[in-house]
Amino acid sequence: MSLPPRPAPPVPPEPREPLRARLRRPWTLQARLMTAVIGMVAFILVMIGISTSAILSQVLFVNLDASVTETASGLQPRVVFQDTADEVLESGRFPAGTLLVMNSRSGYTGAVVADEGVRALSSDDLGQIVDRLRTADPTAETVDLPNLGEYLVRLYPTPGSDAAFLVGLPLSNVTGTIGAILTTVALVTAGGLLLLAVVIAVVIRLGLRPLRAVAETATRVASLRMEEGDISIDERVPADLVDEHTETGQVAAALNTLLDRVDASLTARQRNEELMRRFVADASHELRTPLASIRGFSELSLRAMRQAQDDESRQRTALAVETTEQSLERIQAQSLRMTTLVEDLLLLARLDEGQELVYGSVDLTRLAVEAVGDARPAGPDHSWTIDVPDTPVELAGDASRLHQVIANLLANARTHTPAGSVVNVSVAHEGAEAVLRVHDNGPGIDPSVASQLFERFARGDRSRDRKTGGTGLGLSIARAIVDAHRGTITVTSSPGDTTFEVRLPAKPADPAGAATA
Repeated sequence: MSLPPRPAPPVPPEPREPLRARLRRPWTLQARLMTAVIGMVAFILVMIGISTSAILSQVLFVNLDASVTETASGLQPRVVFQDTADEVLESGRFPAGTLLVMNSRSGYTGAVVADEGVRALSSDDLGQIVDRLRTADPTAETVDLPNLGEYLVRLYPTPGSDAAFLVGLPLSNVTGTIGAILTTVALVTAGGLLLLAVVIAVVIRLGLRPLRAVAETATRVASLRMEEGDISIDERVPADLVDEHTETGQVAAALNTLLDRVDASLTARQRNEELMRRFVADASHELRTPLASIRGFSELSLRAMRQAQDDESRQRTALAVETTEQSLERIQAQSLRMTTLVEDLLLLARLDEGQELVYGSVDLTRLAVEAVGDARPAGPDHSWTIDVPDTPVELAGDASRLHQVIANLLANARTHTPAGSVVNVSVAHEGAEAVLRVHDNGPGIDPSVASQLFERFARGDRSRDRKTGGTGLGLSIARAIVDAHRGTITVTSSPGDTTFEVRLPAKPADPAGAATA
């Protein structure tokens, strides 16, 4: 009998973050903007409400005081002829809430106009007001009567006597109006702030949409693995969120520009890695061939020498000596080939580091004439022509390296054109540049290799034959030397028309020398 499966232990809930820690977390930009805007608007509205209430309260008090004075002017003639305050108030029509306290022959009396009619004051209310009558202070004051509420009262002299009477009106109208205004302002402010919060939240959310897109795009890019391999960054902020006229749109545009440059850099890195691998493979192949030859011929020489030592025949000894001599010659030839390759690689490395140049005054015309003179014996089956100006074309540079540039271009033309081809070298002074052109009427350059012609180990002929293919370093060395002289080298090619053009900064022409020539 199998036992029932044991229930899985309950997963403990994740501990909640303490409230204090949550409060200490930095606010989002949207929360900070909303808090700042709503807080400032609320402060302004509250100050406007308080100022409005204070001004309106002052105006209402002034109006109420004027009403007290107007009411007193209507009561003053009646106070003389009436004995009690209720008789005075009943003798005319006065505003509701009118308060009158007077000192007559029967003593202090007081009454108030109520909704149901004139009503005499209670002893408590009358007692507080009598104390004010005794002070004889004519300024308007507010009194809080136990049974009537707050009143604005003022003393007036009784005509024909030394006594005074007190007239007052209730403050309930003023306080009620101010209270209603404050309530209205509070409700309108709360509603306005709520509506403002909604509008600001929508506006800020729409305004920060590009920033959220930037963050999402950056997050997706950060998740890509870029350590190795052919990496392409296709993530971009959507075009509808890129606007050069807004700050957030500018951030999105800057991120897209950054990603474009990073993508281009990764592509260039991958291309450089591929070129480096191909460079290492080509260099290894070029070095392996002479090393294998040296190893083979050295083994052949050792075998021949051992046979000569074991055989006393003069004929075999002579044959061994001849074989050893031929092997040593081949070893020397292969070592020279390997030395040339290593020297070319070392030259490229030094040119990349900005070294290997010795500057001086160089006559490009004379270098071209000398290079053509050296090329004629090496290519007797080609037709060599030269076109140079009468005045020297001078520049500041390394004469030996510039001669190497011309020699490499002529060797390239000789190697890749058939017998009978015409190779023309021309030198000219064009503006602030010295221009060298090497033209031939050969078959032209294969378009598939034209874009990589100046790369290291690039070949117009993919074979490894030294007579046709070469090592592929000649044109790359020429470009490195020209780049070190702050110049440019380009090529244009079509069947029957191929021209290599070198442009270098030249010295200004001498007007006096040109006129003399």
